[in-house]
Amino acid sequence: MINLQGYRGIVTGASSGIGLAISKFLSECGATVFCISRTGKPKNDEEAIPQGVAHLKGDICDNEEMRQIITKIGDDGGIDFLVNNAGITIKRRAELLQPEEFAKVQAVNVCAPFNLSLLCFPYLSASKHTGRIINISSMAAHLGFSEVVPYSASKSGIVGLTKGLAVEWAKNNVTVNSIAPGWFPTEMTKQVMDDERKQRILSRMPMHAFGNASDLGAMAAFLLSEHATYITGVDYAVDGGALAYGF
Repeated sequence: MINLQGYRGIVTGASSGIGLAISKFLSECGATVFCISRTGKPKNDEEAIPQGVAHLKGDICDNEEMRQIITKIGDDGGIDFLVNNAGITIKRRAELLQPEEFAKVQAVNVCAPFNLSLLCFPYLSASKHTGRIINISSMAAHLGFSEVVPYSASKSGIVGLTKGLAVEWAKNNVTVNSIAPGWFPTEMTKQVMDDERKQRILSRMPMHAFGNASDLGAMAAFLLSEHATYITGVDYAVDGGALAYGF
C-alpha cells in the first residue's frame, strides 16, 4: 500500500462514482481528503464515510465560494494535492445543442479545474511533499464519440491544461498529471449508454469488461506518492486497452 500519511488534499465531485472511489482509496493510504460536491455528502445515504474523509458542500463554478473553502482548508494545515474530478455531460447531437449548453460543459469541466488549480497553487507550491494536481480526463479526449461533442472538447481541454500547467509550474514544487478513465459504471456513463451502446463499448476494448474504480484510486495514489516526483505532464489511460485497440 502506498503511504500517504500526512498528506492533505481535495477531490471534487466525490459524492459518488469515480471521485468517491478515489477519495476512499486515498484515505485508506492515510491521506486526509476533503470532498467537495454539490450535495456535500455521498449521494447514497447508506455509504459509509471513511476515517480521514470530510465532505463539504460547494459549487466549483462559484470562484468566491471556492476561495473561501480552499483558504480555510489550506490555512488549517496546508494542501498537498488537488484532484479535479467533477464533470458533467450533455447527450445530444451537435447541431441540436444550444450555445449556452456547450458553454456550461466547458465551465464545469475546464474553467473550474483551472480556477481551482490557481486557488490551490500557493498551498501546493509550499507543500513539504511535492504539490500534486491530478485532472480526470477521458478517452473522449483522444477518440471521437457521437452525441457528446461538448464533453469531448472539454476533456481535450483538460489534457491541454494538464500539459500547460505541468510545464509552467515545474519549478514551483508542483507536478500536474491526468488520468483518462475508460468505461466505469457511474451515473454519468449511464446517461449516455443504452443496451446497444453498451455492447458496442464492450466489444471495442480488448478486456471486454468495465473497470473497477479502485484501479483509478490506485493510479491517483501512485501519482501523489514519493514514487512519482519525476512525472509531470502525462495523461494516463486506465481503460482496459481501449485506446490501444485497432481494427
